Amino acid sequence: MSLIRAAGPSAASPDLLHELLSTFIDALMGAEGDAICGAPDGQPSPNGTNSRNGYHHRDFDTRAGTIDVAIPKLRSGSYFPDWLVERRRRAEQAQRAW
Repeated sequence: MSLIRAAGPSAASPDLLHELLSTFIDALMGAEGDAICGAPDGQPSPNGTNSRNGYHHRDFDTRAGTIDVAIPKLRSGSYFPDWLVERRRRAEQAQRAW
């Protein structure tokens, strides 16, 4: 973060924003997947009923460009971030209205 401040606002590239956003989204979804599963990636839940099972990828359109989002898979149950679905619905509704 100090490198960004030292370089100044004109030095921030779209690629930097894209990478920061991608890293943040992946960390957020990883944490949500861990919370739903009850255990971190690669570990079974304490009661042994669930574990993480890799990722599936989806494109997520943002103002910074399209981001490949790694959505955690669970062995039992499912996880798909509501905020990702809602954003896509709003975008589709806006396209239909246009």
